[in-house]
Amino acid sequence: MTEKSILITGGAGFIGSNFIINFLNKYSDYKVINLDLLTYAADLNNLKEVESNPNYTFIKGDICDRPLIEDIFNKYHINGVIHFAAESHVDNSITGPDAFIRTNINGTFTLLDVARKYWMSAPFEIKPGHEQSRFHHISTDEVYGTLGETGYFTEETPYAPNSPYSASKASSDMIVRSYFHTYGMNVVTTNCSNNYGPRQHGEKLIPTIIRKALAEEPIPIYGDGKNVRDWLYVDDHCSAIDLVFHKGRSGETYNIGGDAEKTNLEVVGEICARLDQLKPRESGMKYEELVTFVKDRAGHDKRYAIDATKIKSHLEWSFQHSFNKGITLSIDWYLD
Repeated sequence: MTEKSILITGGAGFIGSNFIINFLNKYSDYKVINLDLLTYAADLNNLKEVESNPNYTFIKGDICDRPLIEDIFNKYHINGVIHFAAESHVDNSITGPDAFIRTNINGTFTLLDVARKYWMSAPFEIKPGHEQSRFHHISTDEVYGTLGETGYFTEETPYAPNSPYSASKASSDMIVRSYFHTYGMNVVTTNCSNNYGPRQHGEKLIPTIIRKALAEEPIPIYGDGKNVRDWLYVDDHCSAIDLVFHKGRSGETYNIGGDAEKTNLEVVGEICARLDQLKPRESGMKYEELVTFVKDRAGHDKRYAIDATKIKSHLEWSFQHSFNKGITLSIDWYLD
């Protein structure tokens, strides 16, 4: 098999780093070029185990830097892109939305446009050797807005983003879609539910609960704690991305979920109960007694839940980690 070079953006972040490690362990015929600006949410320590792999190259840079992107495509003969890079913390999008517009919209456009010109000679005309070149855009279930107590997001759910973060991701999804319909570019998009697992940035819910509990500090929970999320273990997400990148149908969107709907209170309860077993508090009190309710986030969506029937039936994907199994692995990783 001929060697393939793929550009992975945001590969020093949580999901991207897990993906790169899994991908390099699985495939020996890929060169992986990891482009990351190393903003606060990225950490090269996430990639220690692959940094000496001859098939891995790291480049520090900005996805909005068009000359840099063009140089990477020309130098490494890129024939695939998996685009993780994004500003993704909702609270930060409320206080500083401009970075989200720049990175998530302008950055995605820059990557797409450089890839189009490198792989294609005209609309619906692919350059020889790039028949399989593909752009895989990683998105979120938050583009669909919020659900009531029943129902699920499917690939046909109308977009209704409610935060600057989800609006910027919805915008980038639409740009990717337009490049398929206008130019015939080989693109796929995946929209996932809330990820958790090793290497997640400390600001996110599950690492925050674990960190605060172990420090015996108040564990902050927004509002009444009854917001519902569908939780997806990061390795299961990575396996789905791998499958869609290789076997997904061009122009299609695939929703990826973990079939693990939990309220925030249920999540904190399960983590605290597990920590009570593994590392009991010296005071003898339960970790759950540290839970503190704080003022709710502006525009806080009530419930997300994904119907992953399409990827399960079309590509025969299935997740391997129940929430109980995944949360145990996550806690063990943070304790280590």
